[in-house]
Amino acid sequence: MKKKAGKTRPQKTLILNKPVIAVTGSAGKTTTKEMIFAILNRRMSTYRSMYNKNFLGNTRAHVKRLRDEHEAAVLEFGILRSGHIQQHCRIIQPNMGVITNIGTAHIGNFEGKAGRLAMAKSELIRNMKPTGTVFINRDCPYSRRFAGQPFRGSFAGRFVTFGIEQEADYRAEHIVMEADGISFVCQIGQQSEAFFIPTLGGHNVYNALAAIAVAHTLGIPLADIRQGLRQFQPQKKRLVCYRLNNNVQVLDDTYSSNPDAAKAAIDVLSQSEHGTKVAVLASMLEMGKYEVQGHEEVGQYLSSKNVDYLYTFGSSARHIARAAIRAGFPAERVMHCANKEVLHRSLAKRVKPDTTILVKGSHKLKMGETVEFLRKVTAGSKLPRRKLPNRKQA
Repeated sequence: MKKKAGKTRPQKTLILNKPVIAVTGSAGKTTTKEMIFAILNRRMSTYRSMYNKNFLGNTRAHVKRLRDEHEAAVLEFGILRSGHIQQHCRIIQPNMGVITNIGTAHIGNFEGKAGRLAMAKSELIRNMKPTGTVFINRDCPYSRRFAGQPFRGSFAGRFVTFGIEQEADYRAEHIVMEADGISFVCQIGQQSEAFFIPTLGGHNVYNALAAIAVAHTLGIPLADIRQGLRQFQPQKKRLVCYRLNNNVQVLDDTYSSNPDAAKAAIDVLSQSEHGTKVAVLASMLEMGKYEVQGHEEVGQYLSSKNVDYLYTFGSSARHIARAAIRAGFPAERVMHCANKEVLHRSLAKRVKPDTTILVKGSHKLKMGETVEFLRKVTAGSKLPRRKLPNRKQA
């Protein structure tokens, strides 16, 4: 005779008397988390969620892995649906929270509406320690509204802001794109402090600002913040630059894709001073009702940038190609490929000396295969001298 299954006891929320920083947002979560870790770990034993593992099961696993010797923890909270951030906070309650931005990643799960996605992200504020600190991006129109929200009295802590365009507590100026990274000056109160991050893409300045804000709020000396950012190690498949023979460069940004991330990657390609520029853009998944519009926005955006050729792959990516042509991009320089074999054969003919190729697409389309093909077709390829990335789940 089978025993009746007993009721599962709800998991007790882990509340720690140490800095517990939760990072969420549509883009930049993993990069921001890694930057915070790179800084904090110079001064204190810091636990971090590994790679981009940010699902609820990963947060439950942290409970068993956190040790007394850990003086701080920086965790990545991802979502697929409303209520997920609340559940993360019920497993481990953060006392510091970072919302990188509200964009288009996984927007299809929220009826294609950024407002609904923003409300889901704001669960972090409503469910973290009520007297904690929240770090928000002042340049993101959805995020900056959070500071003015009463949150029904559930949050009595403070908001710290970072940004570039809007006035903020931590504001970047004099941003310079260099060959192996980005230098900028951060205004902190009356101070002007210079920083460098070994990564491509202006969007990564926001991630660095969030990390600076968190570390400075915790009292980490500016010298350690500066050195921590210099030693930051970007994640794989996030704008990693492979320098190959004959001055060929491949920008591998194949971890994930959404309209905001695709535009940011196109910016990096466009700003390259490296000969012919080729964009290889695959379909963006989990777009829902925003699917056609989102892909068309990317095509229109690309048409105004310094890009020479466009290759698209995947059924939805066809909308990128069509929109680019409608917006004035030369049709003879656009090719939509039905399969990888056709794509690779076409790219093999396109690869010439002094060419930079961006490869971008959602993880499930395995565009990393195209990166590997390009590395092999350029005989004697070298490993990247420095990894140059960027973002993952919303």
